[in-house]
Parts: sequence; C-alpha cells; structure tokens
Amino acid sequence: MESGPAIFAGLVFCLFGGGLLAWTATRARQHRPVAHGVSPVASATVAGLAALIFLALGAWCFTRL
Repeated sequence: MESGPAIFAGLVFCLFGGGLLAWTATRARQHRPVAHGVSPVASATVAGLAALIFLALGAWCFTRL
C-alpha cells in the first residue's frame, strides 16, 4: 500500500531533477545566464547541484519500494 506514494514522489523528483539539469545544461551551452543578476558560473553550479540532489532523492524513493 505504501508503494504508491513512493512511486509518485520518486517520479516527481526525477522529472523535476532531469528537467532542471537539461535546462541548466542548455542555458550553459548557449552561454546564457541561468539566473539573472548572479554570476553565470555560480548559478549554473547551484542549479546543477540542485538537479543532482533531486535526482538522488528520486532514486532513493525508488529504492524504498
């Protein structure tokens, strides 16, 4: 019974993390800012780390099935 919420949470975390990572990589590859008013390197680094954390959380949720 508890696998439903774990699947949903894992899917949401993985989709958000993957989308954020793809968006950050696309913006960085085009030499466009990831966040306005912030250093391009710092904003890409923070967004990339956040994406990896969300992907790890999604993977962790899937291991709890």
